[in-house]
Amino acid sequence: MRMNTKVDSTDAAASPLDLLKYAVALLLVGGGIAGWYLLPWPSPLKVLLMIAAVGAALGVAAFTAKGREVREFASESMFELRKVVWPTTEETTRTTIVILIVVVIVSLILAGFDWLISLGVRALLGAGG
Repeated sequence: MRMNTKVDSTDAAASPLDLLKYAVALLLVGGGIAGWYLLPWPSPLKVLLMIAAVGAALGVAAFTAKGREVREFASESMFELRKVVWPTTEETTRTTIVILIVVVIVSLILAGFDWLISLGVRALLGAGG
């Protein structure tokens, strides 16, 4: 019995066209970095240049085999996220209160152990109380 999944093995090496796309993406990012240091533009324009360069590089990389895999993974993740049953506000509040109470109790227990160990060390060293 086979489950209906979209998991395919895509361990094939990158095609020459994909390698060209990766090179173009790297050149775009490199051009953005070079523009940042070499252009006498004000900083806000340089920031826009970097955003555009990285965006263009991601756009080029998105059309490679790995880019398609990432887009498909993101699509499937969003589909699965719609199936999640999120807790209500009341459940979240109750759980938060319980966690805070447990943290306080554990903190007091650890403080008590610390105090007892401190007393024991003082008694052994003869510092007294």
